[in-house]
Amino acid sequence: MSEKERYLRLLAKQYPSIEAATTEIINLESILSLPKGTEHFLTDVHGEYEQFRHVLKNGSGTVKRKVDIVMEGEAPAYKRQLTTLIYYPKEKLELLKMEGIVTDEWLNTTIRNLVEVVKRVSSKYTRSKVRKAISADYLYVIEELITEKAEIYDKEKYYDSIINTIVRVGEAEDIIIVLCNLIQRMVVDHLHIVGDIYDRGPGPHKIMDTLCDYHSIDLVWGNHDVVWMGAAAGNPACIANVIRMSARYGNLNVIEDGYGINLLPLATYAMEKYKKTDCSRFQLKETPSGEFLHASEIESKMYKAITMLQFKLEAQVIKRNPDFKMDDQLLLDKVDFDKKTVLIGGKEYPLLDCDFPTVDPKDPYKLTEDEEMLVRHLVKAFRHSARLKKHVKFLFSKGSMYKVFNGNLMYHGCVPLNEDGSFAHSQVGGVDTYGLSMYELLESYARKGYFAPDNSAERTKGGDILWYLWCGPLSPSYGRDKMTTFERLFVADKETHKEKKDPYYRYIENDTKVAEAILKEFGATGKYSVIINGHVPVEIKNGQTPIRAEGKVLMIDGGFSKAYHEKTGMAGYTLAIDSHGMWLVQHEKFESTAKAIEDETDIVSDTLTVMNFERRMYVRDTDNGKRLAKESADLEELLEAYRSGKL
Repeated sequence: MSEKERYLRLLAKQYPSIEAATTEIINLESILSLPKGTEHFLTDVHGEYEQFRHVLKNGSGTVKRKVDIVMEGEAPAYKRQLTTLIYYPKEKLELLKMEGIVTDEWLNTTIRNLVEVVKRVSSKYTRSKVRKAISADYLYVIEELITEKAEIYDKEKYYDSIINTIVRVGEAEDIIIVLCNLIQRMVVDHLHIVGDIYDRGPGPHKIMDTLCDYHSIDLVWGNHDVVWMGAAAGNPACIANVIRMSARYGNLNVIEDGYGINLLPLATYAMEKYKKTDCSRFQLKETPSGEFLHASEIESKMYKAITMLQFKLEAQVIKRNPDFKMDDQLLLDKVDFDKKTVLIGGKEYPLLDCDFPTVDPKDPYKLTEDEEMLVRHLVKAFRHSARLKKHVKFLFSKGSMYKVFNGNLMYHGCVPLNEDGSFAHSQVGGVDTYGLSMYELLESYARKGYFAPDNSAERTKGGDILWYLWCGPLSPSYGRDKMTTFERLFVADKETHKEKKDPYYRYIENDTKVAEAILKEFGATGKYSVIINGHVPVEIKNGQTPIRAEGKVLMIDGGFSKAYHEKTGMAGYTLAIDSHGMWLVQHEKFESTAKAIEDETDIVSDTLTVMNFERRMYVRDTDNGKRLAKESADLEELLEAYRSGKL
């Protein structure tokens, strides 16, 4: 029996008759003829939950565009009210009720208008897909409202009867909420997160909860994500970095309250060992205006204690991985405690702070007994956090180092290049690697760092790779030659603070040949293929544009982090691709959800068309469409086998 015949016999078990095979072929071909759904791209959300939630709800302006089309001719004020209602149905309804706006007439009109918007946003989908998205409690009613009834003579009377009854029996508000949620669900077919969910903002755990429940999603890991993944895997250096970053931005409650990780042992250790220590350098991260936020005594001591422990733990990683080539970042042994100086790159610099009570000048990287005990506690606590475990497993199952989707290439940081624009080579685990192979090898190690057996060499190496992806000199997720944490904290000379960007960032400004070489390397060679990149904020006020290399590279750092708003001049970019083309959305600074609801303010400030497709794109043109077309072709063969008597 041939492989083809064996396959057809297996297929016949699923479609055991001519009728069953024919029905599925018709279903698949009809799906292939639908317009492709909208893809929504977000990156660098950095824990800013409220802004992330708003952008997700408005589909980067997609909801507003649909409302404008459906409600053409209506007053702008009403359209603002309706779009705000769609974003926040429960909250907006309560506010409108308090203002006396919600009457039976208003409910009746609003349901009708929402139904028209639902029809518009669901027109790209099969009835089956729409049905699955509707709340089960109101499935029959919603289907009746949004489905055309050609056989009914007096349609208007029929729909009037349904809506009037909904209002009369007191179900209008619930129906409105269901319709609004359905619009949010239908307006975006697939969501892409291009890295950096964690750090800086106060709500990464809430963002992860939202993503875990999202209907269709993939993720690319950013360096701020992989360090949390390494922490969840129990890598001590990653854990120290996660705590230090949280302390720096005043977000230790994310670890303690969000993930249920007890930091009391760290607080106790810090208050004891750093009791009489100068911690003035360890204030919280500065505000956009450059002012340092006030840190409590215990916060600054915890911040300094975990930072010094981080340097020791990172030294262990660097020393057991000579292939990382990061010896230049070992600085504790370069400190002259008598002169209060440090030797960096062969040059001596005075230290702003040399009060390191837990560092032994004779053996600066050795952990004290108390530090070893603290590390064991932290490793256990991070590994046993149920919520963190759920979130990190989601990052592994839905995420990757890079993604090619519908012909477009997504990665967070860069593809490391040499000064001449060629692919930079790196030794990873004794293997010479570059370009695509570098990404794939690093990803395989990262997965081993979490899933390999405890205490195995693979798990240790994988955990170290997760740390390397956070800050390593040839890390595609990081894209700089080093991370100057020590220098920024302790050395005044800003020359030592510089983190040299990979040559990649210079080439993608306007070199289409390099961009095309990268696309080819990763197999993204379609007519409209582009690189979708995050990681680096776009400084629009300095004349920067997110469109690089003549449109081959789109730099869409979301700019959600409030710490960057002063630097960039706005709150970042997101990207959308639908059946007609690609467009970038520049966002205004987001104040709060309450203001968005009360003042009916949106955060879309400008839409920039990247490209219009020469013809409309259909499901047939997508990756999923190609799979469905193959299934249809296989079913055609099964049908022929039935009709010829072979089966």
